[in-house]
Amino acid sequence: MAESKHAKKELWFSLIKKMFFLTVGPFIAAFALEVFLVPNNIIDGGIVGISIILSYLSKINLGLLIFIINIPFFLLAFNKIGKKFVIQTFYAIAMLSLFINLFEHNSHPTTHDLLLSTVFGGIILGTGVGLVLKNEGSLDGTEIMSLVLSKKFGFSVGEIIMAFNVFIYGASGLVFGWNKAMYAVLTYFIAFRVIDIVLEGLNSAKSIRVISEKAYEIGDELLEKLDIGVTYLKGVGAYSGTEKTLIYCVVSRLEMAKMKEIIKKIDPSAFISVVDVHEAYGGRTKGSIDKI
Repeated sequence: MAESKHAKKELWFSLIKKMFFLTVGPFIAAFALEVFLVPNNIIDGGIVGISIILSYLSKINLGLLIFIINIPFFLLAFNKIGKKFVIQTFYAIAMLSLFINLFEHNSHPTTHDLLLSTVFGGIILGTGVGLVLKNEGSLDGTEIMSLVLSKKFGFSVGEIIMAFNVFIYGASGLVFGWNKAMYAVLTYFIAFRVIDIVLEGLNSAKSIRVISEKAYEIGDELLEKLDIGVTYLKGVGAYSGTEKTLIYCVVSRLEMAKMKEIIKKIDPSAFISVVDVHEAYGGRTKGSIDKI
């Protein structure tokens, strides 16, 4: 009974947390659009970009256009992706439309410098979009469309999104001028990179694999000097056919130099492989070493 109550409590907390970020994300994205990008005629990619162009040409409310144009993609996602995603996306886009209208009537452009608008607009927009994506929602129906088309025609999702955005930025060049279109492309790449950071985190950890004849000696030293968890893996050399012991561990960027120093001091010929780790969970233990 107690476990059931605890599970329900965690479920409600998870839902509240998710809805919070599905509200904050659109708020941040709307701020970037209305304070940095739209006043300077710099568009975003996807449905938002199309909506900005159509709003400029027709004078129809931007928030309303974003919501209406995304409706067909809601229906498409409902059949192809699932009800939960559709509901969360519907909510996120409704919030984006609402906040765009809020900022449109109550804010002024921070700057008319195109480079500053591009850089800061892209960073802030990417943060907002990333928060929505991280919480299983979306602010743009382009990805839904691309997912469906990729299965039907065999192109990758990335290729379809890129082709769609080439068309949008081409239209932006015709409407706003090619100078603004190039700034829009720069905004897209900045936002895209920031989205990756939001989704993957700023974790600068490294995953390390070490092959050495003195693996256990190195492992003991790493445990003692760096206080990190170490795992021993068994492997066989393809050329020699001899059994080898590999060391696996995860260290921070700041610990990398010290770790290399320890390894090279014990075995100068040790082979070290380093891979970026975007997310790592669990604590470090100084206790026993796992042997797999």
